[in-house]
Amino acid sequence: MTDRTWKAFVAALADRIERDVRAVLDGLDPALLDTPAVPGTNPIGWLLWHLTRSHDRNVSELAGQPQLWITDGWHARFGRLADPDETGYRHTPEQVAAFVSPEPGVLGAYHWAVGARFRTYLDAAPAADPARLATSPTLGDTMPVRDRLVGVLVEGLEHVGQAAYLRGLLERR
Repeated sequence: MTDRTWKAFVAALADRIERDVRAVLDGLDPALLDTPAVPGTNPIGWLLWHLTRSHDRNVSELAGQPQLWITDGWHARFGRLADPDETGYRHTPEQVAAFVSPEPGVLGAYHWAVGARFRTYLDAAPAADPARLATSPTLGDTMPVRDRLVGVLVEGLEHVGQAAYLRGLLERR
């Protein structure tokens, strides 16, 4: 894949996730953000927060920049700690249930900010970046950037799909 091709492919998938997040949030009753389908399952707000936190952490690590979660004060808008490791990964059902979502506009604004960072990273990434080994201080592993990007995009598509399904389910109750 050429430099332009891999970047265009990754950008297209990231844009698709962003469009789907927008569709989930558009006109959503805020009361549904923290409503699980059944107790112990992930609600819409937590899913979209976790998806965006994962993208922020991964893309920031790949770009060698601090997370927007901390530098832009998103943690405060979510009523959470400025902890770069807290992304929802390995949250217990109790932690998920205790999560309180901000308004849909705040969830969306954080996602759009991370999306802009993603595009900036792609614009600046060298052609050979997919083969570069990158260590995640959060996860403590090392893998090629290509594999990190696949994980980010697959997880993003999975979680936004879950959120869209959950919205449809909850709105039809």
